[in-house]
Amino acid sequence: MNPPLLSPQVSDARSLFDIPRLAPQEALAAARETKALVIERGGIGRVAGVFKQQFPGRQAVIVADRHTMAVVGQSVHDALADGGVPLIEPFIYTDPALYAEYKYVEQLAASLKTHEAIPVAVGSGTINDLAKRASHETGRPYFCIGTAASMDGYTAFGASITYQNAKQTLACPAPRAVLADIDIIKNAPPEMTASGYADLLAKVTAGADWILADALGEEPIDTKAWTIVQGGLRDALARPAAARAGDAAAIHALTEGLMLGGFAMQWSQSSRPASGAEHQFSHLWDMEHHTHNGAAPSHGFKVGVATLAVTAFYEQLLRMDAGALNIDAICARWPDARTVEARTAAMFASTEFQETAIRETMAKYIDAAALHGQLALLKTGWPALCAKLRRQLIPYAEVKQRLQAVGAPVEPEQIGITRRRLRDSFIKAWHIRRRFTVLDLATRAGWLDAALGALFAPGGAWEIKS
Repeated sequence: MNPPLLSPQVSDARSLFDIPRLAPQEALAAARETKALVIERGGIGRVAGVFKQQFPGRQAVIVADRHTMAVVGQSVHDALADGGVPLIEPFIYTDPALYAEYKYVEQLAASLKTHEAIPVAVGSGTINDLAKRASHETGRPYFCIGTAASMDGYTAFGASITYQNAKQTLACPAPRAVLADIDIIKNAPPEMTASGYADLLAKVTAGADWILADALGEEPIDTKAWTIVQGGLRDALARPAAARAGDAAAIHALTEGLMLGGFAMQWSQSSRPASGAEHQFSHLWDMEHHTHNGAAPSHGFKVGVATLAVTAFYEQLLRMDAGALNIDAICARWPDARTVEARTAAMFASTEFQETAIRETMAKYIDAAALHGQLALLKTGWPALCAKLRRQLIPYAEVKQRLQAVGAPVEPEQIGITRRRLRDSFIKAWHIRRRFTVLDLATRAGWLDAALGALFAPGGAWEIKS
């Protein structure tokens, strides 16, 4: 007897969609590491009080780069000093090409080992990830001061670091305290706000992927994490044009949404609540050292284009007839593990991350017998599953309009990715993470080629023009 298509946690549509919006302080209660959160206008005025409450009797050391030190860091330094917090000389990164690469973690960790001060990270994604990992390696908590609504990593468990030639999420606790001064964040460069909006929009397709993984017995939905991310997601995404214009209320809502995503990751000790196939595209391009106009596009811009691509891909799959699947024929063609490993090794032979691709691909490999059972489950439950996916997803045209309204790229060429490369990325991205996503569904059901053919054919959403 086959198990039910949907686990008891999500068998009722209400449990997935009719969920209350959690206030940040409610979500904070679920966080495993973060104990204090301030999101408000003029929040810098509270930095010393929060520091003394969370780190009583400790010294502070500002961690910033030259830009964030000049724009915000000095204000934070002065507010701490005025509030009676003892400080040591700031640690300031001077490399103009600074990014979240492990050598920069090592630089900060070496400095932290010379004292016992609490790092106060002033910046956005790169500074936060470097401080997060370096603090962990030196056995201390840290305080994060966000300077832009540019990504969801402020409150996340783990740091996204390039290590051993591959973009990886390295285990490390989230900050003990996080402060986001909306008066500072709303004045961040608009492209940073657009990047954060695109990263938050990705939670829509990430949620759809989790619905799939739950339905097909791969990874059950954690209802607490789901509620934290998805409960207020539509509200946080409601005003893209206003966020682009620096409207304080829209920026506040966006910032809250991004912080909640991190709390869900803390709760689950995984990025699953906030990351799906769209993030695999971004990670792939990071691992390929992709640049455009001499610099790497922002994480959010890569994820935004990928979210649009994955949304279009979903719309193709939702047109498929699972009832017509010839399961015996699909399983007869299914390659054995040795063949999959050899194909993966050949596909990534010229890359620096061949071993990663092989390891991640083989970690999620299933044999023909297991595939047969999963496809039978899919065939039986596809209509109900499609209804849930349609309710979760935002239509392609609307996703595109929202990204345009906030000022984020909507064409792969805008981040230096050709359409042929985007098409190839659907295949390669599947190999670099063991997480079950829509890419796995399409591969296992034999729908991948047909869906990509429709997307990139003349008249398709991503038509390849000769």
